[in-house]
Amino acid sequence: MAWTVKIHRKAEKQVASLSRKIIEKLQFLIADIEANGPVRGTWPNYGKLEGSNRHHCHLKKGNPTYVAVWREDKEIITVEIVYVGTHENVPY
Repeated sequence: MAWTVKIHRKAEKQVASLSRKIIEKLQFLIADIEANGPVRGTWPNYGKLEGSNRHHCHLKKGNPTYVAVWREDKEIITVEIVYVGTHENVPY
């Protein structure tokens, strides 16, 4: 089953300020979600956020740590990336 991945408008603006290396990792994450679904246990520090349909993982460890947050909608098989950026500003 193929998933559709959309990037929230706010996340699009965040992506514009990221380095090329982080953008490449995000593109790889998006391709992985499209092919295999929103549960990505093979990504670093992956976790499903409690009490919601939101997930997150680290795109880059270290200082600063870059994180991606996405939410799933199983009814229409869609995943929306809602945050991409440093660990300090993550909207858990």
